[in-house]
Amino acid sequence: MPLADCLTPPPATGPFECDVLVVGGGPAGSTMAALLAERGRDVVLMEKAHHPRFHIGESLLPANAELFDKLGVRSEVERIGMAKYGVEFVSPDHAQPAFIEFGEAWNKTMPYAWQVRRSDLDELLFRHAAKKGARTLEGRHVREVEVDEHGATLQIELDDGARQTWRTRFLVDASGRDTLLANHFKCKKKNPRHNSAALFGHFAGVKRLPGKLEGNISIFWFKHGWFWLIPLADGTTSIGAVCWPYYLKNRDKPLPEFFRDTIALCPGLVERLQGAQLLGEQVHATGNYAYSSTRSSGPRYLMLGDAYAFIDPVFSSGVYLAMQSGFQGLGVVEAALDEPRQVAALRRRFDRHMRRGPQEFSWFIFRVTNPTMRGFFMEQANPMRVKEALISLLAGDIFGKTPIWRSVYALKALYYLVCIGNLRRTVAAWRARRHNIRDVQAAAT
Repeated sequence: MPLADCLTPPPATGPFECDVLVVGGGPAGSTMAALLAERGRDVVLMEKAHHPRFHIGESLLPANAELFDKLGVRSEVERIGMAKYGVEFVSPDHAQPAFIEFGEAWNKTMPYAWQVRRSDLDELLFRHAAKKGARTLEGRHVREVEVDEHGATLQIELDDGARQTWRTRFLVDASGRDTLLANHFKCKKKNPRHNSAALFGHFAGVKRLPGKLEGNISIFWFKHGWFWLIPLADGTTSIGAVCWPYYLKNRDKPLPEFFRDTIALCPGLVERLQGAQLLGEQVHATGNYAYSSTRSSGPRYLMLGDAYAFIDPVFSSGVYLAMQSGFQGLGVVEAALDEPRQVAALRRRFDRHMRRGPQEFSWFIFRVTNPTMRGFFMEQANPMRVKEALISLLAGDIFGKTPIWRSVYALKALYYLVCIGNLRRTVAAWRARRHNIRDVQAAAT
């Protein structure tokens, strides 16, 4: 047989059909698939990898609990997770760490969340969708997509190179940072106000906080960004550094060595890592951190979670926003299938919802390295209940009826007043941030 024939992939098969095809078997896609299947819809959930598969983002928010309750999986999450009652903040400019407990938020009904291995959580949600009746397919990589007024056609590649053609009445893009539809429509935009990259790995033997605080996430600020420390139930600890791009651009050694050198720049973290070991010498790196799409939906498609937008993970909002988008998008999908005249209004509501989450978190994310905002986290004064409102936001309580917004606006006003009162420091921090978020590739040309 000629070599060219050997290299030619097997012919396409199909077409296969379904009412709704969900691309991506993470929290967003699995949530949507489970909700649709529970309502008797013919839904297919496709994942390019095979569960369990590695994913970063192990820290959940208390607001996730309500969503797990609605899906009926809370007890299973409790089984695989470690209880997280709050956050520890460690600043090089303050002598002592600061602690925030979710139980001190405005709404006292969400006192804790969980730390989870994402490979475990994502598989749990994926299998749950199957139990609800979704057709779940793994090892299916979308290579081409075309959307029209009646649905979408996708070309799928299987693990063995075989191809399939799928036709669906409605397409849900939950492909995460692959951003299937945002790339297809060329509507993905890098966030000009945030430019970060990350290094991360898992460690054994990391010193943990005592007692009830053991499961807390710890945030360490350092010269080039910030670290996360996330304790997991199996005794390992996830540690990552979110850095300005210029810092990673200067790497001149293998990732594990560079990661150790980066950790050495943060004395508080070094103390917690005494005697700890990096598991498997595996260090991961990712860049181009923050982006969003200029659209979130069309008459026959939706973008969920990270397929629409991704923001800096400092407040652990990723899984919550992903799952919440699945719940919010459910009505759009069902209307498109049954009541097309309602779709336009529901899409507008969905789009407002998708923009709101990243916007509310991003105001704080853009300022989290500013000395004024750092002082708010470390000192935690509570005039006009601003501390309770801030903790509520950190808990993910941004879509409910908790009346936090007057206090959130007061907190923002206080921020600006303190910045004006410390004008020289504020200007220096502003200039430093502009320098830090510069596009190093553009600057080099």
